[in-house]
Amino acid sequence: MQNHNLPTDELKNFGIINDDLTFSKKLSPDDIEKFLRGYTIVADNDKNRATFQLTENSTKLKVIFLERGMSLSKILASSKEKVQYTDIKKLSSHNPLIEKKAFIFDMETGKVVEFDFITNAKELTAIIADKKEPEELNRYKNELQKLKVFLQDKAKKFPEIAKEISKNLNIVSREIDSVNTIAADQKHISKVGNSEIQLNVNDHGMYEDANRSREEQEDPSEECEKTRGFKR
Repeated sequence: MQNHNLPTDELKNFGIINDDLTFSKKLSPDDIEKFLRGYTIVADNDKNRATFQLTENSTKLKVIFLERGMSLSKILASSKEKVQYTDIKKLSSHNPLIEKKAFIFDMETGKVVEFDFITNAKELTAIIADKKEPEELNRYKNELQKLKVFLQDKAKKFPEIAKEISKNLNIVSREIDSVNTIAADQKHISKVGNSEIQLNVNDHGMYEDANRSREEQEDPSEECEKTRGFKR
């Protein structure tokens, strides 16, 4: 192990390293490299989630225990039918935390992909919009609004971290605005499509086929990035 200042006892206790000080085989070389650079390891077990991050020049291990609103197995099964939204909560008297997630089944890979409402905001909105399903877009908007209310309440209760919260609040507000614009566009396209049905079938010159594409991506912050591949 390169860094002898690592909190080895804690790392052993959580199964991140072995007794011989080698890292768990559940972690890839890339996972280990990122972890040593301060990225977060996430471990899921049914409804429970734990996050691990090295702090203070890798001498301390920051551990956060969270509870998922639905069991992971149920989420994975249900996501094959439709997008699943769930909260991961850490409720305490000081600085309560909610991470809102979306689980989407990727038909091309046959895998379920997890998206965070903050770190994957633009990408998630684009994926939901591409489905072109008004009901799903409305479900997504409702989840965004729930998260916005939580962040607003948290900012009022904890003014000392209001500035930090405002960054996430701005992201959520931006995506709500995007969803409203997308919904309006889709409604307009639908109306145009309905009106075209009334056109004279012989008047081919009056019909236009519009194709739109959208590609957006946002880099997650180092604090929030999730390292894949580590399951307890």
